Amino acid sequence: MASRSSGGGGSFYGGSAPYRSREGLVTRPAASSDEIQLRIDPIHGDLEDEITGLRSQVRQLRNVAQEIETEAKYQKDFLETLQMTVMKAQAGVKNNIRKLNRSVIKNGGNHIVHVVLFALFCFLVVYLWSKMSRR
Repeated sequence: MASRSSGGGGSFYGGSAPYRSREGLVTRPAASSDEIQLRIDPIHGDLEDEITGLRSQVRQLRNVAQEIETEAKYQKDFLETLQMTVMKAQAGVKNNIRKLNRSVIKNGGNHIVHVVLFALFCFLVVYLWSKMSRR
C-alpha cells in the first residue's frame, strides 16, 4: 500500500494524492464509502487528462481486485485440501485406536492373570517372611 502523505502521495499514484491526478481535482467526503465526488477546477485542470488519469487508476484497481480474487481462490483451495488431509488423519487415528483396543482386549486377559499371580506370589513371600521373622 502506498503511504498517504500530505505532500503528494506515493509512487503508486504517480506522485499525486489518492483520487487526485492533478491540481484541478479535489476530493470531497461522499455520502457512502462507494462514491467519490470530485470538484474540477476549470482554471488548473484539463478534463481529458483527468479522465485519462482516473481510467488508469480504475484499471490499476481492477488488476489489484483480480489479484486479490486469485489469491482468495488459492487460499480457499488450500484450506479445503488441508481440511481433507486433517479428516483423513483423524480417520487413520480412529482406526488405529480401534485396532489397539482390540489388541488390548485380546491380550489384556493374559496380562491381568500375570499381575494377579505376581501379587499372590509377593503376598506369599511377605507372609512367609513374617512367619520366619517371628521365630
